[in-house]
Amino acid sequence: MGLLEKVFGDLNKKEVRKIEKIVDKIEALDEEMQSLSDAELKGKTDEFKERLKNGETLDDILPEAFAVCREADYRALGMKPFRVQLIGGVALHQGRIAEMKTGEGKTLVATLPVYLNALTGHGVHVVTVNDYLAKRDAEWMGKAYNFLGLSIGCVIHGIEEEERKVAYDADITYGTNNEYGFDYLRDNMVVDQEEMMQRELNFAIVDEVDSILVDEARTPLIISGQGEESTELYQKADKFVTGLVSSDYAIDEKDKQISLTDEGVVKCEESFKIANFADPDNMEINHHVMQALKARHLMQRDVDYIIKDGEVVIVDEFTGRLMFGRRYSDGLHQAIEAKEKVKVRSESKTLATITLQNYFRMYNKLSGMTGTAKTEEDEFKEIYNMDVVEIPTNRPVIRKDMDDVVFFFTEDKFNAIVDEIIERHKTGQPILVGTITIENSEKLSVMLKRRGVKHQVLNAKFHEKEAEIVAQAGRFGTVTIATNMAGRGTDIILGGNPDFLARHDMRGKQYA
Repeated sequence: MGLLEKVFGDLNKKEVRKIEKIVDKIEALDEEMQSLSDAELKGKTDEFKERLKNGETLDDILPEAFAVCREADYRALGMKPFRVQLIGGVALHQGRIAEMKTGEGKTLVATLPVYLNALTGHGVHVVTVNDYLAKRDAEWMGKAYNFLGLSIGCVIHGIEEEERKVAYDADITYGTNNEYGFDYLRDNMVVDQEEMMQRELNFAIVDEVDSILVDEARTPLIISGQGEESTELYQKADKFVTGLVSSDYAIDEKDKQISLTDEGVVKCEESFKIANFADPDNMEINHHVMQALKARHLMQRDVDYIIKDGEVVIVDEFTGRLMFGRRYSDGLHQAIEAKEKVKVRSESKTLATITLQNYFRMYNKLSGMTGTAKTEEDEFKEIYNMDVVEIPTNRPVIRKDMDDVVFFFTEDKFNAIVDEIIERHKTGQPILVGTITIENSEKLSVMLKRRGVKHQVLNAKFHEKEAEIVAQAGRFGTVTIATNMAGRGTDIILGGNPDFLARHDMRGKQYA
C-alpha cells in the first residue's frame, strides 16, 4: 500500500508541477496589473474578447486573464488569490476536479476560471448545493465580475420567468443543480423556442462536486402534471394497514422494501372482500395497500418529510432541505397524506425527467471543487472523464482529525455527545454538532435543554433562520445543532461573521 501511495502521490505532484509553470507566468504579471488604473484593468475585458475573436484561444490568454482577475479580486473583494488558489483555478479551467481542503477558499478560486471562460460570451454556470450559497456567492463574487464589466445572474427557487431568463442570458450564472436541471426539462417542454430559458450548456463549475455528481447523480428530476383524481382508496388502505400487526408484513431494511406475509394477504382479502390479492383485476387495491405500507413503516415524519401548513413537504435526503413543490410518485405522496390525516391531493403523472448525471454530461466542459474527491476519482473518470488534482494547502494543516468513537447502543452515543458538548462549552469553545436527520437534531436539543445548555437548532424546520444561525456559529460560547443542510460550503468564522452582522445590524445581539 505504501508503494501505491507513493506512486500515485508522485503522479499528483507531477500534475501540480505542470500547472505551476502556468502559475509562474500569472505571478510574473502581478506588478504590471497593480500599476493599472481601475479603468485600464476593466478595459482588459474588451481587449481579451477582441483577441479571442482574432483567433487566440483561452489557453493563450489564460496567464494574463488570471492576473487581471486576481487584481480585480483584490480591489473589489479585498482578497488576493494565493499561489495555491491559482493552481486550483487552472485545474478548474482544464475541466478537472480541484480537491482543496476545507477553508482553502474554493469560492474565490472559482472567480479565475469563471472570468476567463465568460470572455467567450457563451456563458458560465456556477453550481452550488443550495439557494443560500448561490445568492451569497453571486452577490459576493459578483463584485469582482462587475468591476471587470461582466454581467451576473442568479437562478434560485421562486424567481419569476422573466428574471430567470435574464439570469441565464448573463455572462455568469449562479444557481443550484436542481434549478438548472428543472429549467432544462421545462425548456424541452416549450412549444416556441423563444420561451426557452437556457442557452447552450457551455461550461459549468460544480461546487461540492462529489455531493452533486456522485451522491445525487442518479436521483431523477421529475416534472409532473395532474393525473387522475385521488380516490377514497388511500384512506381505506391506510386504515387497513394501521390494523396490521408485525407478523402481517416483512421489512427489508437494507433495500427499504416492504411486503405482506401470507397472514397479511389473508387479512387484506377479507378486509377488501376479494378472492385473490394477486389477481390483475385487484391491482389497484394491491397498489394502494403496498403504498400505504411504505408510508406507514418506511417513511418517517421529520426524517423523510415534514408537515408544514397542512401539507406533506419532502426533506432532501442529501441536503436536509425542504423540497417545496416536489411530490413522491406512484401514489406514495397520497398514501403519506392519508397517514398524516391531511388533504389527499390528486395523483400526478410524469411529463419530463432526467438524472443529474445525464444533465451535467451535456456541458461542453465540466469541472468541480470539493474537499473530498480523490476516493471517488475512478467514478469521476469513468462517468464524466474528469480526473482529480489534489491542491496543496496554503499553510500546513494544524487541524487534528481524531479517530472515530463507536458505541454499541445509540443511547450511549447520544449521552456521550452531550457530555462532550458540556465539557467543551465550559471553556467557551464554539461547538457545531452535525446530525443526519431532523429527528436526531431535535433529540439532541431536548437532551441539551434538560442539562441547561443554551443552543441553536438548524434543520429543515427552521431553514428560514439559516443565514443568521450559521453566521453566529463561531461566536464564543455558541452551541449549534445542525443537519447536513448547513454543512456544505458555509463559512463559519470564529467570533461570528462581521460582514453578516453589519449587513443585518445584528451587532451586540445575544442568541439563546
